[in-house]
Amino acid sequence: MNKSNSILILDFGSQYTQLITRRIREKNVYSEIHPNSFPLEKIKTMNPKGIILSGGPLSVYDEDALEIDSGLFKLGIPILGICYGMQLIAKKLGGKVIPSDNREYGKAKIEIKRENKILNGVRNGSIVWMSHGDIITEAPENFTVIASTEDTPIAAFENRDKNIYGLQFHPEVHHTEEGSKIIDNFIFDICDVQPDWEPANFIEEKIEEIKSTVGDSNVILALSGGVDSSVAAVLLDKAIGKQLYCIHVDSGLMRKNESENVVKMFKNNYNLNLKHIDASGIFLERLKNVIDPEKKRKIIGNTFIEIFEEEASQIENVKFLVQGTLYPDVIESVSVKGKSVTIKTHHNVGGLPEKMNLKLIEPFRELFKDEVRAIGKALNLPDDFINRHPFPGPGLAVRILGEVTAERLSVLREADNIFITELIESGLYNKIWQAFAVLLPIQTVGVMGDARTYENALVLRAVTSIDGMTADWYKFEPEFLEKVSNKIIRNLRGINRVVYDISSKPPATIEWE
Repeated sequence: MNKSNSILILDFGSQYTQLITRRIREKNVYSEIHPNSFPLEKIKTMNPKGIILSGGPLSVYDEDALEIDSGLFKLGIPILGICYGMQLIAKKLGGKVIPSDNREYGKAKIEIKRENKILNGVRNGSIVWMSHGDIITEAPENFTVIASTEDTPIAAFENRDKNIYGLQFHPEVHHTEEGSKIIDNFIFDICDVQPDWEPANFIEEKIEEIKSTVGDSNVILALSGGVDSSVAAVLLDKAIGKQLYCIHVDSGLMRKNESENVVKMFKNNYNLNLKHIDASGIFLERLKNVIDPEKKRKIIGNTFIEIFEEEASQIENVKFLVQGTLYPDVIESVSVKGKSVTIKTHHNVGGLPEKMNLKLIEPFRELFKDEVRAIGKALNLPDDFINRHPFPGPGLAVRILGEVTAERLSVLREADNIFITELIESGLYNKIWQAFAVLLPIQTVGVMGDARTYENALVLRAVTSIDGMTADWYKFEPEFLEKVSNKIIRNLRGINRVVYDISSKPPATIEWE
């Protein structure tokens, strides 16, 4: 993609940072996130049309406060600071920031004081979303205060000559009524970005990039049959044809009949080099007695890579491995200078051994799931594959809390299949981002046929989302949940209790491990 026609976001640890890039990409403008420490020389090379400094949880005066290179302000590139980003601009350029007597969190009405570029067309008195404990009491020299709220005298400022702007509130969250207009003002009017971020452009550029990277080498791809690997396989096939070797590994952690169906679909519909490997015994043996979810992910990631390297050794001139890593995987796995914690290690990001003999190709590393789906549509993949719910790299291993055994896998596989089948037959599947069952290491007392039972509890999970970064639980009709629960308990020995997870993300994650 043309990164010189893009917006660069420097991250200071805000929970909303990923929303900024989402809002921008929704406007067909490419943007990407980098940590605050992203080197100035790399920024010069990238030469973005605009730079946004995100919010963050720290104070700019904390001993370990996150900083930026002051040379950023001399590049001549428009800059927008949001919350912490605005306060950092104030501090670096001679303004004054102090702890506020009243921490402002939530909705506030904005009072626009004078004509300005960043708030142009925004209604005076509209609602904005605040989240800050410090306050700017003096703007830097040559900066004009352009807006305030009841508790924040300097809610926005600008230096129009240098094209530097600051907002104490968050335009990226939906609670800010005219946040979309404010983002439009910055990216289109101030930065003069062209809205050229489209799947077709990505495909053309990525094909050329892959060709250039690969040369005459061969490439292997882990074809799980999920959205990411399926779209990647078709994209790589267009780029390098028979230089691509697809390997489907049945880890024994797949859903019911999944391996058979994936191999059959691709062999019948695509002219790919595809090999099917049953490695279920290896994975189960290595997962024996393992309970910690991070250890599960590491073991599974390492085992996958070992198998791929073994297969690669049997194919001449293989130098690259393709993975379907997505942007949310990267964001959740990478902390910003230790100020944001790693939530979980993603199979595609953190589960790899330190020494790997294959170089990685991650064509979707900068994309969100819905963007990959849009690319899949542009590549004419079947809707059944494009619209499949996300499935984690470690498979059912992270949906069995506690030790993974063949018996527990069998029970979960059948329960999950009943749930998903009912979703499809009820016309609900495509209304939901992700749905699955989780087997708990908890046994509860029940009664069946006048006899006491002591069997497992099962959790049903279904969420709505756009990109998996945030999610809300799906509001089923009680009759649907009753039907699924009855069917699972009546048909599966080993489960006597079914519950429904009504947690949103955050504070919960979508997967249980």
